[in-house]
Amino acid sequence: MRLATCLIATLALAACQRDAAPPATDAAAPAADAWTFQDAIAPGDFARHVEILSSDAFEGRGPGTPGEDKTVEYIKAQMERIGLQPGMDGQWFQTVPMVETTAEPGTTLQVDVAGKQHVLAAGDDMVIGTRSGQTEVKIDASQLVFVGYGVDAPEQQWNDYAGLDVAGKTVVMLVNDPGFHAGDESLFEGKRMTYYGRWTYKFEEAARKGAAAALIIHDTEGASYGWDVVRNSWSGVQYDLRADSDPAPRLPAQGWISGEAAKSVFADAGLDLDALRAAANKRGFKPVPLDATLSLDLRSTIEEKSSRNVVGLLPGSTRPDEAIVYMAHWDHLGKHDGEEGADATKDVIYNGAVDNATGVAGILEIAEAFATQTPKPERSLLFVAVTLEESGLLGSQYYAAHPAIPLDHTVAVVNVDAMGVNGRSRDITVVGMGSSELEDILKPIADAQGRVMHAEGHPEAGGYFRSDHFSFAKAGVPALYMDGGDDLVEGGKEAGEAAGKDYGKNRYHSPADEYDPATWKLDGTMEDLAAMYGVGRELAGSDKWPNWYEGNPFKALRDQAMAARQETAQ
Repeated sequence: MRLATCLIATLALAACQRDAAPPATDAAAPAADAWTFQDAIAPGDFARHVEILSSDAFEGRGPGTPGEDKTVEYIKAQMERIGLQPGMDGQWFQTVPMVETTAEPGTTLQVDVAGKQHVLAAGDDMVIGTRSGQTEVKIDASQLVFVGYGVDAPEQQWNDYAGLDVAGKTVVMLVNDPGFHAGDESLFEGKRMTYYGRWTYKFEEAARKGAAAALIIHDTEGASYGWDVVRNSWSGVQYDLRADSDPAPRLPAQGWISGEAAKSVFADAGLDLDALRAAANKRGFKPVPLDATLSLDLRSTIEEKSSRNVVGLLPGSTRPDEAIVYMAHWDHLGKHDGEEGADATKDVIYNGAVDNATGVAGILEIAEAFATQTPKPERSLLFVAVTLEESGLLGSQYYAAHPAIPLDHTVAVVNVDAMGVNGRSRDITVVGMGSSELEDILKPIADAQGRVMHAEGHPEAGGYFRSDHFSFAKAGVPALYMDGGDDLVEGGKEAGEAAGKDYGKNRYHSPADEYDPATWKLDGTMEDLAAMYGVGRELAGSDKWPNWYEGNPFKALRDQAMAARQETAQ
């Protein structure tokens, strides 16, 4: 029976027959015990999960929409079919309180530059929003100040706000880290983005300093994505945790300005943006006030709602109070219909097939492998499908603050996000490689698959800070985020790099991220899942407590948690 038929009838797969196990290939031998996983699933099962979750019927899986209802019920039904138990205090769902904010689409920024008026339009020139929960935010003639990269990092002896009182001002800053644009390895981590390069940090720091608003200047290399991604991600409904669930400071208004619009404003203010960027990459940079002011009347519709994480538990046979977490975010960008001037023939559903129907399908398949594993896992396995990743990792952030099993009893986290569908590779990408001892567990598995581990090819993109494992890393729990490699068996590195660029340019955060059985090659995806399963299988059957490597900023938190755990056990 086709899964689409099952979906129409029950939103479940319970009545559907699973495919036979895939035939053996002449690929490199799998990791120890990985054959158990590969016999338990078939690419067809994975593909049908993706096909359903990314279908138009699920409306782009927007939190707080009918698409959410279908999505979480589908995931719950699959977890029940597999034999998992409700993992959140006897419940399948963890309610995540959220606020929906929808800015008026015709909002503009009025920038007065030395008496010359610039009217910046939402979408084309800038994007703007509020996390304040206020239906109207008015800013009148707020002075613009260029603050370099907007970073205050005492351990780096770096403060872009030095000597500046930004109360009531609008700070304008560059994306990424000091050192990135200059290619200077002596500044921060050079090409590799640190957390200071993330837009979320920049807005939080501006709020801590007391700014009235903040704008990040977009450039494709620094952001690692084009302006269309910014426009798509910031249009329509925006989601956030309620302020009482999130202690991080918030600005009245925050957003991005396109590189072209920024250059025009700076030029009319008598400033060369390229020259300022060069100056901002040098120690001792001082903020530069602009002869310009910003005015804004931002009206938004505010609704308090909730979304849901889905949590399934496979209890451990001997140590059920210790858990390995497999995580994937189920949400995507939903539907963007009803926007002013929208083309009625335009595709408005952001299906999110790769991002991240593949991850949800992945944790479901891994869950089924563990549920049928012999011997049974000694430690518990938690399978968590989280919401609001696309809005700043909010679902995983909420779960980490309210975990089903305490974080000091959480052995490790394996995050599954936007899996590769380009075929088998000779390598494995470990995002943020050099972080934790989970890499030591992955290494022999990769060796047995005949694959080489390496860091991501574009560390400037800040991938380590852009997916849900980071919510656990910040809390001290070792977290692994691995992906397929870019040295493809068919086509090599050139083909892998081209496939990555094509996805980033043409499908990422766009309606074109759709399931495509004609072009997807899932043999490599199955190998990636086998490797992820192998890491959890090793941990679930041992007494290992992996830690961060020496020098990692999160190790101190893990050490404290382990010390407290040992004291409790004595």
